[in-house]
Amino acid sequence: MAVARPGADHEVMNSQATGHLRVSDAEREPVIERLQTAYAEGRLDHDEFDMRTHLAMTAKTRDELAVVLRDLAPPAKGMVPAGAETGEDRVLAALAHGLAIPTVFVGPLVLMLVSGKRSPYVRRHAAEAVNFQLTLLLVTIVTFGIGGVVYAVAWIASAVAAIMALAGADFRYPWTLRPVK
Repeated sequence: MAVARPGADHEVMNSQATGHLRVSDAEREPVIERLQTAYAEGRLDHDEFDMRTHLAMTAKTRDELAVVLRDLAPPAKGMVPAGAETGEDRVLAALAHGLAIPTVFVGPLVLMLVSGKRSPYVRRHAAEAVNFQLTLLLVTIVTFGIGGVVYAVAWIASAVAAIMALAGADFRYPWTLRPVK
């Protein structure tokens, strides 16, 4: 009669290859997200994307799931796929353009320094707003105040930029120096 050792079942479980373990829906989701990213990047055509998505959804083991991504490079660390910005990112980006109206470049600069660290989308929009406002300030100084008339047009451009940011699109102000990247 064999006597079972405590923890023996645990050792057997750890010795099994993890590739033969069954997968859950939670394990399938990141694979499908990676396929969507690869499709958006142009690494997969539509038919291959459909086929791989079907294989990922019907995979029963980790080995079957790994086959779906075998020839796709993992996404670069820290890179957010285009269009992956959150609603909060969009609101902050729009706020960067909107704050430029009453605060000139100070509001967008503060947002760029605070929220730009966690979101490249917010940083891009805030930097664009800072650059535009600095360009307007420079024009106003060089023209001895006459360029201040341009600020009326700048408010319209800032409002358009804020709407574009809320929609998730990039916006570039025309005729702008871009010392802040």
